[in-house]
Amino acid sequence: MGIDRVQGDYMGMLATIINALAIQSALEGMGTATRVMTSIEMPKVAEPYIYRRAVRHLEKGRVVIFGGGTGSPYFSTDTTAALRASEIKADVILMGKNGVDGVYSADPRKDPKAVKYEHLTYLDMINKDLQIMDSTAASMCRDNHMRIIVFNMNDTRNLVRAVDGETIGTVID
Repeated sequence: MGIDRVQGDYMGMLATIINALAIQSALEGMGTATRVMTSIEMPKVAEPYIYRRAVRHLEKGRVVIFGGGTGSPYFSTDTTAALRASEIKADVILMGKNGVDGVYSADPRKDPKAVKYEHLTYLDMINKDLQIMDSTAASMCRDNHMRIIVFNMNDTRNLVRAVDGETIGTVID
């Protein structure tokens, strides 16, 4: 569309903030205390991301939702998720996919012979050239022993099931 890469990346970061606010609204509608933190300062909408403040919110039992990526172009949301999860020493990254219930050998919507993986290692992900996340994010998750669960976000029960520790989708570790 003729949009400069840097400008497009900033547009994408703003979209993730909109998504974070939608998630916040849904969770608070269920009675869950939340905070949205962003790397792009917008104090009327969300708190700025500050590591110690994020950890303190978690200690108080709040759900912290990160939006705005790293605040810098050329870094994917995957890399930001891996970075923030590593910083706060999260147990897992939950990766919701649109209409796909895990990781497959090929796109199951295009290839009826695609095989679903229940479990993968980071080395499997790289060797099989599975495009689950960018290589920077995959390396960061591997280096920090960060488990990833890939699941279908269109099933409204899946997020709760994943948080409750139920085995769904594909586990990468």
